[in-house]
Amino acid sequence: MSLLRLRQFLDSYNIKYVVISHSVAYTAEAIAALAHIPGREIAKTVIVKIDDTLVMAVVSASQHVDLELLKVATKAKVVQLAAENEFRGRFPDCETGAMPPFGNLYGMSVFADESLSHDKEIVFNAGSHRELVRVAWEDFERLLEPRVLRLATVKRAAEAA
Repeated sequence: MSLLRLRQFLDSYNIKYVVISHSVAYTAEAIAALAHIPGREIAKTVIVKIDDTLVMAVVSASQHVDLELLKVATKAKVVQLAAENEFRGRFPDCETGAMPPFGNLYGMSVFADESLSHDKEIVFNAGSHRELVRVAWEDFERLLEPRVLRLATVKRAAEAA
């Protein structure tokens, strides 16, 4: 989703937001460092297959999607990370890996880790590796109606390095 399209969508619902520009970065941790935002405050979108259906799992940059937690919560038979070639075409207006967590615009369900709901705001990629958008969690939840549940584990220090 281009920043323009995301802005138009948010504006159409009278959502207040802030755009944060930064140097090119490809990981949530690098983006957090460049934007001077704690990793726990940046939401990353991970594409997961639940019984062969693509969905978005949204967790903070300092977390991993716990596929077993998601499997139990959804009562699925198989839950696995999707390969880029399985979802790249679903987001023609986004840089790969920089999809905003707006599954409703791409025909995908959204699962959000409950820890994200503890903050007043959520910050996420705006479709490129150069911009973030910050919105109120309340607005994010109202627009997307994500399924909020525990679906993440904190990265171990060795993994975060």
